[in-house]
Amino acid sequence: MTAKAARTDKLDRATILAMVAMSLVVFVIANDFVAMSVALPRMEEDLNADVSLLQWVINAYALVFGVLIVPGGRLADMFGRLRVLYVGAAIFALFSLIGGLAPDVYSLIGARALQGVGGALMWPAILGLVYAILPGSKAGLAGALVIGVAGIGNATGPLLGGVLTEFASWRWILLLNVPITAIAMFVTWRVVKVANPKEREPIDYAGIVLMSISLISLLIALTEAPDTGWSAPLVWGGLLLSAAMMGLFVLRERAAGEAALIPGSVMSNRPFLYACLAVLAMSPTFFGALLYLPQYFENIFDQNPFMAGASLLPFMAVFAVASFSEPWLLNRIGMKAVIVLGAGGMFLGPLLLAVFARPESTLLFFVPGMVVLGIGVGLFYSSVTTAALTSLDPTKSSLAGGLVYMFQVAGGAVGLGITTTIFLAASNAGIADGAADVG
Repeated sequence: MTAKAARTDKLDRATILAMVAMSLVVFVIANDFVAMSVALPRMEEDLNADVSLLQWVINAYALVFGVLIVPGGRLADMFGRLRVLYVGAAIFALFSLIGGLAPDVYSLIGARALQGVGGALMWPAILGLVYAILPGSKAGLAGALVIGVAGIGNATGPLLGGVLTEFASWRWILLLNVPITAIAMFVTWRVVKVANPKEREPIDYAGIVLMSISLISLLIALTEAPDTGWSAPLVWGGLLLSAAMMGLFVLRERAAGEAALIPGSVMSNRPFLYACLAVLAMSPTFFGALLYLPQYFENIFDQNPFMAGASLLPFMAVFAVASFSEPWLLNRIGMKAVIVLGAGGMFLGPLLLAVFARPESTLLFFVPGMVVLGIGVGLFYSSVTTAALTSLDPTKSSLAGGLVYMFQVAGGAVGLGITTTIFLAASNAGIADGAADVG
C-alpha cells in the first residue's frame, strides 16, 4: 500500500490488511493499560511483593507512555513513521517478553516502563500511518479506528487479564504481546510502503528532557496527592518542579523555532489548539468513570475485580461502536456537530449515573448512564482526534496524535487528583460522622 494509491477513494486489499495489522498493535497497547490490574493479587503472591509497590507495574507503563508520546510523534514525523513503528514494536515486544519472565517485582516494573517507551513510539506512528494511507474522503476513519480499537482493548482488558490469570498465569498477559506484535509487523512490512522523509530536522533533545521532567513531576505529584495530601513535600515540590520545567520548556521552544519539539506553527493553529483544550477539559469525566465505576461495583455490589471489569462492558462496548460510527456521522452532520454531540453525552451520562445510581440499586440502573457516557466518549474522542489531525499539515500528523493524547492524559491526571482528594475527604467525613453517631 503506497501513499499515492491511498488517494483513491476505494479501500483495496492492502489497505484493509494494513488497518487490521495496525489495529492489532493498538489493541495490545490499550489492553496492557488495564489487563494487569486484575492480576495484582496473584502477582502479590507469586512475586512476594506489597500491593502498593505492585501498583507501579501499572503506573510505570502508563506514566512513561504518557510522557514520551509527544516525542514519539515528533520522531515519527522526522525519521519516518514506519521506521519508528518498527523500533517501537521491537522495544515493546522485547520488554513484554522480559516482563513476562521477570523473577521479581523490580525487574517487572523496569520492563513495564520500557514497554511504555515502545508503546509511546508506536501509537503516534500508527495514527500518522493510518491517516497517510487512507483516502482523503475517509480521513475520519483514522481517529475512529485508533480510538475504537483502543476502546475494545480497554473494555476486554479486565476480561482477558482475568481469564489468563485464572486459567494460565498473569505472565501470559505480557507474553502474548510478542507473537501478536510480530505478526502485525510482518503484515505491515509486506503491505505498507510509505516513503521516509528525505530531509531530517535537528532533534530538540533539550526540549524533550525539559518536557519529560515537567510531565513526570506533574503526574507523580497528582498520583501521590490523594494518599499523602496536597501539602506533602513530594506533592508541592513536584508541582513546583513541573511548573519550572514547563516554563523553561516554553522558552526553549520559542528559541528553537520550527526545529522545536512542538513547532510554534502547531500550537498557534487555532483549530488544533481548541481540539487539545477540549480534550483537556473533558478527559476528567472519562478517566473518572474508568477509575470509580469499577471501585463502586467492587465495594457496593461486592463484585470481584473480574466481574467489576465485566460490568463496565455496556460503557466500553458502546464507546467502541460509537467511535466506529463517527465517520458516518461526520459525513452527515459535520465535525462540529459530532464533537458537540459527544461532549453532550459525556456531560449527560454522569448526570444519569448520579440520578439513578444508589447503593440499593441494581446494576441495571447504571446501564442508561453508562450507555450515554459511552456514546459521548466514543463520538467525542474520535471526532476531536480527526479534527486535530486534519487541521495540521499531513507531515505533522503523528505529532498531532501524540499531543492530543498527552492532553488527554494530563486532563485525566489533574481531574483524578482533584476528584480522588474530594472522594477521600467525603469518605473520611462519612466515617467520622458514623463514629460520632455510634459514640
